[in-house]
Amino acid sequence: MEHLEHPASGASAPRAYPPDSDGRDARTRADRHLLTRAHAGDQQAREQLVQRFLPLARQLARRYHRGGEALDDLTQVASLGLLKAIDRFDPTRTTAFSSFAVPTILGELKRHFRDKGWSVRVPRDLQELTVRLEPTTEALSRELGRMPTLAELAKRLDVTTEQVLEAREAAGAYRAVSLDRPRDDDDESGDGIGASFGVEDTGFSEAEDAATVAYLMRVLTEREREVLRLRFSEDLTQAEIGERIGVSQMHVSRIIRQAIGRLREEAQQA
Repeated sequence: MEHLEHPASGASAPRAYPPDSDGRDARTRADRHLLTRAHAGDQQAREQLVQRFLPLARQLARRYHRGGEALDDLTQVASLGLLKAIDRFDPTRTTAFSSFAVPTILGELKRHFRDKGWSVRVPRDLQELTVRLEPTTEALSRELGRMPTLAELAKRLDVTTEQVLEAREAAGAYRAVSLDRPRDDDDESGDGIGASFGVEDTGFSEAEDAATVAYLMRVLTEREREVLRLRFSEDLTQAEIGERIGVSQMHVSRIIRQAIGRLREEAQQA
């Protein structure tokens, strides 16, 4: 096998990576040598590491791929995790770089789902449980030859059955569906999903406001109530109201101002 030491003079030239037939120990030593060079600022060594472990990042991205989530986006997230692993790994460690890279890449993927992938805000611990739920369900299904029960899933995930149910409910918050989407996928010209939802009925709020005003009006005199009715219900001018009740326009203005002030005070005390 060709050694990966720097040549005696000049910049280091690209070296062939040990083939799989050379064994895991040889590849681990080659990784550590490249990591040492990369941490010393050798960009060529860093690029060799990226190319070496990029298939691993892609494999982990595919593991977390689900409907509606672009695989290219997940691959970018996993690649970012790989770069972080390269920068953070201590070459003096005796463990293989892949043992450090895998959890680092998975952590980056989980953060992506937790922080950017949810249409509705869900607690972080519940998001993480939701991400674990699907692969755990698949693994248990293969082991048992059937769909696992809630209790079996809870035991494997080390949570309660209630938390498993919450995680299943939270999974529905991952993607939002447009209200314009057709209810029948075979009939795109039909009404959207939103047509099946009720609309806001302003009558309820109007009825509530009317009841509130009627309750507050009890603090006013009969004359004040009549002036307010003429002004705001019949939409008469102050001059017209004055002519009807036999007072000046200025007097009408004072009655309205005082009545509204008393209503405001009563509303604040209610």
